[in-house]
Amino acid sequence: MSNDVNAKKKNAAPTRGPGNMAAAHGKIRLDKNSVKLFGRLMGFMRGRELTLFVISLALMIITALISVRSSTFTGTIIDDYIKPMVGTVDPDFAPLLKAILFMACLYVVSIVVNLIFNRLLVDVSNSVLRKIRVQIFEHMQRLPIKYFDNRQYGDIMSVYTNDVDNIRELMSNAIPNVFSSLMTVVTIFVAMVRISFRLTLVVLCTVVVMYLITIFLGGASARFFSLRQKSLGQMNAYAEELLSGIKVVKVYCHEEEAKAGFDVRNEDLFRKTASANRLANALMPIMANIGNVQYVVLAMVGGAMAASGGAGLTLGKLAAFLLLSRNFSRPVSMISQQINTMVMALAGAGRVFELLDEEPEVDNGKVELVKEDGKFFWKKPDGEMVPLKGDIRMNNVDFGYTEDRLVLHDISLFAKPGQKIAFVGSTGAGKTTITNLINRFYDVADGGVTYDGININDIKKDDLRRSLGMVLQDVNLFTGTIADNIRFGKPDATDEEVIAAAKLANAHDFIEKLPEGYDTVINGTGSQLSQGQCQLLSIARCAVADPPVMILDEATSSVDTRTEVLIQRGMDALMHGRTTFVIAHRLSTVMNSNAIMVLEQGRIIERGTHEELLEQKGRYYQLYTGRTA
Repeated sequence: MSNDVNAKKKNAAPTRGPGNMAAAHGKIRLDKNSVKLFGRLMGFMRGRELTLFVISLALMIITALISVRSSTFTGTIIDDYIKPMVGTVDPDFAPLLKAILFMACLYVVSIVVNLIFNRLLVDVSNSVLRKIRVQIFEHMQRLPIKYFDNRQYGDIMSVYTNDVDNIRELMSNAIPNVFSSLMTVVTIFVAMVRISFRLTLVVLCTVVVMYLITIFLGGASARFFSLRQKSLGQMNAYAEELLSGIKVVKVYCHEEEAKAGFDVRNEDLFRKTASANRLANALMPIMANIGNVQYVVLAMVGGAMAASGGAGLTLGKLAAFLLLSRNFSRPVSMISQQINTMVMALAGAGRVFELLDEEPEVDNGKVELVKEDGKFFWKKPDGEMVPLKGDIRMNNVDFGYTEDRLVLHDISLFAKPGQKIAFVGSTGAGKTTITNLINRFYDVADGGVTYDGININDIKKDDLRRSLGMVLQDVNLFTGTIADNIRFGKPDATDEEVIAAAKLANAHDFIEKLPEGYDTVINGTGSQLSQGQCQLLSIARCAVADPPVMILDEATSSVDTRTEVLIQRGMDALMHGRTTFVIAHRLSTVMNSNAIMVLEQGRIIERGTHEELLEQKGRYYQLYTGRTA
């Protein structure tokens, strides 16, 4: 596209997009907002996923109960089996052996149950992530062009990769570990109360200390994790820009400057990651040491109680309680450890939902494009059928990419069916902006645009764009065969139609010389082809769509003069009987236009045929001859 789009991007007002999503969620911590984000994530669990998740939770409860039984079994072994045999001449080990075999069976059941619920959670987490990725992609397709104009593509890609990957860690690791730990804590707490209420109070005091430390460190690290996600997105965006423009970097020997720019962003990411991890990683050792202190205190207090015979605390019960307290501290520490993962995931979820909450492109159109007896018609809601001719008019149109700065001023023009209308002017004059309004990539601020007498706001956007063909200055090819790239303009096109379109664009000869012809696979950058060949494929893609209206935005700017002549012949044949809007800096390509519009600073300052404009000896005369009148 011409540079008026780039000028628009620079002047666009800042918006809250993926680039600053983390800033919007910079205060994420384990609060109501976190609960809301977590609830939205859980909303992706429906049907089969929800059923499997509930089964997994039930299996976790079973493993928690077995874990508690294994701890209390120590007390049972001491009090009921070992202590009675102490001092006996001929001890009977059979009851003890049976009890041990019973516990061995429980351990086997625990192993099997763990395998099953871990397998179920893998299925659930992957299924949920698939839903999230599908919803992100589908929603992105419905977002308006201005959303992408105001954001860096690398930062948007960071939402797909890093943020979704953090959610994966939450679904497959943090949630099951936290829930399993909670179940273990509850069951162990009940078992400890049954053994000794007094010792349980000591444990509860320790838990309160652990909780306060977790809240303090978790809340402090949350802000850094959110800033880390933003910094990561910025670094990815910078790397994506450099990779896409690597030839420019090398041509201008800009490697050192590019490296310096990357180092700045990488250093910023390092600092924020280090700050976040420094706080988060301190949780686990702190919790472990608090657990060790708790164990010593319980052993001293419990030992004194058992020695005095108070509260019915036996040696076996004390041993069981100490094991339970150790197992009680472990899941509490596990929960604190998962705070790190949860905060990162919620920061990523905030960016994902920020994207999903972006308003999709509004389409209130009700007029449809239909085909009857081989001809296209506009079908109005009342059933009236208007033949599609390609009559496009703009009436006193004002437009600005931002409310405080207009780009187009009082634009009025008409293109009768079959006419060729050219736009010329300096860079940033507003040429591409006019075509963006015809496509309804943006809506006019004032005035109106009609298509065959119908306001384009009343036409469904998909149908409107289906009736328009575009050949852009910047060619976008897609990974696939040559035929697939041409067929992009008409997915159901036959091989014969693809070949006919290629011939019309003068692309057939070079395609036939490729190793596999039309079945030759190219990548998205089209690196196997010259820039001119890529442009020929773009023109063929438009030709196969056979649209009644075409927009050519510097369509021949990337080809040599000889190829331009060949393309022009094909374009003339393609444009026959079609309304065509042409944007060109090479004035030789628009000399045969029915009308030429000369734009300057968003206004039409001259209009007429090539000969008429030369006679006026105005701006067009200067552009064409390179001299003033």
